[in-house]
Amino acid sequence: MSGFTVYGRPGCGYCVAAVRLLQSKNLPHQYIDMYAEGISPTELATQIGHPVRTVPQIVHGEKYVGGYTDLVPYLKQLDAA
Repeated sequence: MSGFTVYGRPGCGYCVAAVRLLQSKNLPHQYIDMYAEGISPTELATQIGHPVRTVPQIVHGEKYVGGYTDLVPYLKQLDAA
């Protein structure tokens, strides 16, 4: 299974929740702090192919998942498959 990438920023509760959820399911993931890496929302939007208005922005391999509220049903769908 390809890994998840969580793009976020410091102080983001949903970013922390997304990482914790992935950890609890032992799914491979990496967290990228957009501030520390100097990634602007515009740059990230170009990279993932979707507008960035909020964080986290989550990608599974090459597939765009969305934010935390999109991750929860996405993982349920993966479990069912």
